[in-house]
Amino acid sequence: MMKNKIIGIILAITLLGSSTLMAGEKLKLMLDWFPNVDHLPIYVANEKGYFADQGIEVSIISPSETSDALKLTASGHMDIAVSYQPQTIIATDQGLPLKVIAPLVVHPLTTLLFLEGKGIKEPSDLSNKKIGYTVPGLMDVLLDAFASINDIQDYTPVNVGFTILPALVSNKVDAIMGPFKTYETVGMAQHGVKAQFFELEKWGIPDYEELIFVCGPKTLKEKPGAVKGFVNAIEKAFAYTKTHPEDALATYLSAVPAADKKIETLAFELTRPYFAVKTGHNLAKWQAFADFALKYGLIKNRVDASVLIHTFK
Repeated sequence: MMKNKIIGIILAITLLGSSTLMAGEKLKLMLDWFPNVDHLPIYVANEKGYFADQGIEVSIISPSETSDALKLTASGHMDIAVSYQPQTIIATDQGLPLKVIAPLVVHPLTTLLFLEGKGIKEPSDLSNKKIGYTVPGLMDVLLDAFASINDIQDYTPVNVGFTILPALVSNKVDAIMGPFKTYETVGMAQHGVKAQFFELEKWGIPDYEELIFVCGPKTLKEKPGAVKGFVNAIEKAFAYTKTHPEDALATYLSAVPAADKKIETLAFELTRPYFAVKTGHNLAKWQAFADFALKYGLIKNRVDASVLIHTFK
């Protein structure tokens, strides 16, 4: 009996020590841009303790450039990145070793945006005009595909970065590829400017997941339990955001006090229907976009979506 008690005590101490080590496992998450309501479920998971429940601590980091997250995650300098499905497919074609672990926003938010009253009724009206784009290497290529599909002839592409409103009101460009229909439109309205846009998926671009979570091989090898815990926590945050939207928004605004509450609140109402409800991906949908990317020159080689998407055991 005494021997059994001693063994039991030793086992309990061992398990306690093990759980203590696991409780502090750290993950570095890099956003695709500055914090905004697109990232709301991440902050819900953090503030509601869903990450802690999975035995992980998540540091949320903003990038210096929108392309930083994928590069740093592929190299193992970041554990997880928020990125875009098109950008991730392009990066994979260019040789970055990436794995998609979960969705965040499951339909396109990206638009070809222009100002109301410019006489633009269909995409071909932009022929012979200047069209801006926000992210080089992604939005300019997507613009080229959109133009090819929708018979936009002899347009001039212009890199405007994220100076969206100034570029439009100054007539530097007539439209811009890249603004979100759920975010930039709200900010422009606050300045008394009404925007119109073409939704990509309604004009020949296949449906895709706007925002996703991506991981590199080093992190998946060294921290598989932590990554799975991250995905579990995010799925719980999706459910909470769906059932308690007002509190989810309040939680985000409390965690990001620098956010413009009026703009973020309006943007959240537009974004909410597009958040993922559960983790996992539609493989056929992913492959359809990858095949489209090959056909229209976004990538040079066929990308196998089944290899790109990580399946948890």
